[in-house]
Amino acid sequence: MLVFVTPHQFIDNICKSLVGKVRSDAEAISLIKGMEVKIEGPCLISTYISEQLGINCSVLMGANLASEIAEEKFSEATVGYGNNREIAEQWVQLFTTPYFMVTPVQDVEGVELCGTLKNVVAIAAGFVDGLDMGNNTKAAIIRFGLREMREFCKLLFSSVKDDSFFESCGVADVITTCFGGRNRKVAEAFAKNGGKRSFYELEAEMLQGQKLQINTFPSSFQLMVNVFPGLLMAIHTSSRLFQLIERDS
Repeated sequence: MLVFVTPHQFIDNICKSLVGKVRSDAEAISLIKGMEVKIEGPCLISTYISEQLGINCSVLMGANLASEIAEEKFSEATVGYGNNREIAEQWVQLFTTPYFMVTPVQDVEGVELCGTLKNVVAIAAGFVDGLDMGNNTKAAIIRFGLREMREFCKLLFSSVKDDSFFESCGVADVITTCFGGRNRKVAEAFAKNGGKRSFYELEAEMLQGQKLQINTFPSSFQLMVNVFPGLLMAIHTSSRLFQLIERDS
């Protein structure tokens, strides 16, 4: 059983180094929240691992900030699996502890995409906090974001299940990330500084070696425009916001 839990930008080299060295009956699980965006379209990390190594790959996603898990505060997560319920139960048994509850869901694509797209919603939540727009607007951001996450997931994969969005990987992870995630934190600082300090500068200063959970900010904003139009409407698509964005692009 192989567990992949690295920053998404390293997965390509890791898989290439493992080619030909993994048994065909091995099972993998990815805890990586992200996806590869290629010319031919987006590629899920689990799909990439499966294609490169020729093995099945499940996913583990959820509302579980690492610092709180380290302190053994109660958290939960979702295992997204394909057709093998027995393997899913093995992953559940492996990861479950008295303070970490894991639930299996037969929906790899839905579970994994939730873990990716919530990071975009968190950027919008950070803008709301930085511009001091209040809790009502932030609640609207979360609702719009979750709804449009579901629409985007179903656009890419018609098999995605509605129930997945009510698991830890869905609504719970969106809420947690919009209040405690690093994307929200840096986006708030960006807005508070009036766009005078770039995302790259704030990332280096505030995250102490960690990276934003999305590659570059201009591409993140473009994804927000194309995929989350209602979410941006919830922040009024104000000229003030767009001026900040354009300065950092």
